[in-house]
Amino acid sequence: MSASTGRFFEVEAELAGRAGRVGVIHTPHGDIRTPAFIAVGTQATVKAVLPEAMKDAGAQAVLANAYHLYLQPGPDVVDEAGGVARFMNWPGPTFTDSGGFQVMSLGVGFKKVLAMDTTRVQADDVIAEGKERLAHVDDDGVTFRSHLDGSTHRFTPEVSIGIQHQLGADIIFAFDELTTLVNTRAYQESSVQRTHDWAVRCLAEHRRLTTERATKPYQALFGVVQGAQYEDLRRQATRGLAGIVDADGRGFDGYGIGGALEKQNLATIVGWVTDELPADKPRHLLGISEPDDLFAAIAAGADTFDCVSPSRVARNASIYSVSGRYNITGARYKRDFTPLDPECDCYTCAHYTRAYVRHLFKAKEMLASTLCTIHNERFIIKLVDDIRQSILDGDFDAFRAHVLGRYYSS
Repeated sequence: MSASTGRFFEVEAELAGRAGRVGVIHTPHGDIRTPAFIAVGTQATVKAVLPEAMKDAGAQAVLANAYHLYLQPGPDVVDEAGGVARFMNWPGPTFTDSGGFQVMSLGVGFKKVLAMDTTRVQADDVIAEGKERLAHVDDDGVTFRSHLDGSTHRFTPEVSIGIQHQLGADIIFAFDELTTLVNTRAYQESSVQRTHDWAVRCLAEHRRLTTERATKPYQALFGVVQGAQYEDLRRQATRGLAGIVDADGRGFDGYGIGGALEKQNLATIVGWVTDELPADKPRHLLGISEPDDLFAAIAAGADTFDCVSPSRVARNASIYSVSGRYNITGARYKRDFTPLDPECDCYTCAHYTRAYVRHLFKAKEMLASTLCTIHNERFIIKLVDDIRQSILDGDFDAFRAHVLGRYYSS
């Protein structure tokens, strides 16, 4: 179902006294029941796992990365293949982010993370220690050097939207400037305005390409809210995005909540944003997956989430379980012939033991990453599914107390 019909998102139930809700997002490649965790497949793959296995794990959608797919194999190749879903043999909905996070984080040497240490001296030019700046921002866009071969490239709002149209995901994001908690207040102010101006350009280019590529399924465009830890900037940014419309009076199809978020203030910041957003459009929180964060964000009104953490920590032998995370390479698991989590219903837990998975890591076998990623992704996907059901059943608070009491008990 097309977002342009006005039925892109429907709210089915609400969390009493709070902004949380249950709903459904309709896309050309199927429905996404919300709240939902969106698995990250950065380069058109969830690392170490077949798309079929992700579907069996309950994933409703996957998110790929415009920056990485632009660099290789190129958006023209993905377009020729029939779009990212067909290219990777994924049977359901897809998201692509704008590439903004990677341009900024890789461009200042932080690799997969950003500078979020509020004890550091604030500065406008934030660069990782011992690294060279590879990305330079101006009001028109960003010039950056590839982390693969050092070649120079330029992303503007129009370029990012054009890449995402070629990638063909069901849900795409406006190009935004990502800041850190280390940046000064003055820089945050200018960045919020820059991101707003880019959002206007993204929406205009999206409408132009939608008309030009009218034979393609409609792609929903989400604006991205920035503003770091400042309430006035977050609310200003949100109201600004919600007020952007194209020549036909149509605005964004949904909204992403991005940027610098201190964990202890996550729910508060999400609440500032959802207070200002229209209730009939979905809200995607970028980059979270820890159980306490998921409960907090859902209660504050976020609908979908993505994060690389479940697969990344899996490749480092860190296992999610109802009793918290643990490292499977510990000596205690050498003769432990129980599942990774006795309460998990994933493929790995149905067929393999802790002792075997520990052996795979010790032997440096690739299968270790596959089995652990399947388990971790299923754990987070099911947790969010169960949170959705708890809202429908009217026992969200009791369920949260039960889950978090066990997970963080050690």
